[in-house]
Amino acid sequence: MGLKIGDTAPDFEAETTEGTIHFHDWLGDSWAVLFSHPKDFTPVCTTELGYMANIKAEFDRRNVKIIGLSVDSAGDHEAWARDIEETQGTAPNYPLIGDPYLTIATLYDMLPAGTSGDAKDRTPADNQTVRNVFVIGPDKKIKLILVYPMTTGRNFDEVLRVIDSLQLTAQHKVSTPANWQQGDDVIIAGSVSNDEAKELFGEWEEPKPYIRIVPDPSKVPA
Repeated sequence: MGLKIGDTAPDFEAETTEGTIHFHDWLGDSWAVLFSHPKDFTPVCTTELGYMANIKAEFDRRNVKIIGLSVDSAGDHEAWARDIEETQGTAPNYPLIGDPYLTIATLYDMLPAGTSGDAKDRTPADNQTVRNVFVIGPDKKIKLILVYPMTTGRNFDEVLRVIDSLQLTAQHKVSTPANWQQGDDVIIAGSVSNDEAKELFGEWEEPKPYIRIVPDPSKVPA
């Protein structure tokens, strides 16, 4: 069985481009996005790492730490960072984990258990499943898992949208509908009775008894 939403994110110690970290200690009381790469000096990943650096302020504003991982050494990452800055305009301004012995890739079920060896002996295709995005909450639980193919660049604006939803629904008894954006109307959670909903939200729109629509409670004046 692989990792699932709601599981505790495995803890680990690793070398990064910003020194040694203990993951849970590094996370602290913040949210985090851990996103992985099958090899250094790969083209799609180069664009992703640069884009994340360019929008890091958006994650900071949401109390979300960014951390990358690639199946090569932290020293190789430093050389790659220079290429990222040259081609994308911004070098990574967050830590990149070195995983040269595939320790974390296997710990997080991105590679089959028992996979071993030196990353230098492997190609990106060997590691093609190391293309994950994990969103992890302050409680150290996994809130989101996305897995992308090597040929499709990841949409980190969507990751921000999901984080907005996760943070809203962690604070209020609501769910967010398809294509929801911050400030849009939301749906009262199915676990909330009508009596409780009246206390929490007052009135609501009800196209069906199981679809109870209210304004985004984070935007409603107190």
